[in-house]
Amino acid sequence: MTLNELQRIKQWHVAHKADHPLEYQLWDLVLTVWMLGWVGWFPIIAFGEPWTAPLCLMGIFGPSLYVTWRTRAHLRHTLRCDWIDVRS
Repeated sequence: MTLNELQRIKQWHVAHKADHPLEYQLWDLVLTVWMLGWVGWFPIIAFGEPWTAPLCLMGIFGPSLYVTWRTRAHLRHTLRCDWIDVRS
């Protein structure tokens, strides 16, 4: 997932914050976990704590996994996502 895609999704959520407050907060949580995943590599390298590496990887791939899950739900018509750019 590129930074442009992350920015596009974030801008949609900010623009529709009043209409979709839970979705806005959930995306902020996904971005927070993503940032923690990247920052978490510093203690792994500095203090030699390799057991935290899988958690950091999950955090780094969190936005992609979340968008993939939401896209599949959108295409199955179980969850509507207006911010997904999919030709359904």
